[in-house]
Amino acid sequence: MSALLKFSALIDRVSEVIGRFSGYLVLACCMISAGNACVRYLFNYSSNGWLEIQWYLFAFIVLLGASHTLRLNEHVRVDLIYGAVSDRVRLWIDILGLVIFLIPACLYLAWLSWPFFTVSYAQGEMSSNAGGLIRWPVKLIIVSGFALLALQGLSELVKRIAGLRGLLRVDTTYEKPLQ
Repeated sequence: MSALLKFSALIDRVSEVIGRFSGYLVLACCMISAGNACVRYLFNYSSNGWLEIQWYLFAFIVLLGASHTLRLNEHVRVDLIYGAVSDRVRLWIDILGLVIFLIPACLYLAWLSWPFFTVSYAQGEMSSNAGGLIRWPVKLIIVSGFALLALQGLSELVKRIAGLRGLLRVDTTYEKPLQ
């Protein structure tokens, strides 16, 4: 279990670094959006490339930031019973959710996305819009994002199992939304 916890810590560190990078992409996206709007209104000039890079960055932010969000336990939950049960039961709910849903779904989606990326890369696929960008980088991020989320799911699984064994304190606190 010690080796698995070290591996889990490595995955956590990778997710943290990539998550922080995703945070800076938000700033880049805002700057590109503001710059594009200024150029469009001041000089009556625009490019589809600037619009496309914004949605590329949105994809990067969401898909690369998802593993970091899971690591911080700030992901969306469907609270039917989670908020009303003990920490030990929450650990079991997390384990079942990770094993039955998250990890298999992420691996399957990464696997399905791989040919989508490779065909795009091999063909040098470009946007059909005038002045558009190459498509394969955003398609690679789909594969990478789901693979990273599956790895973080594995890390969370290791931590939950260690928590059940009493080897690690796992924070299972849940704040119900104010709706």
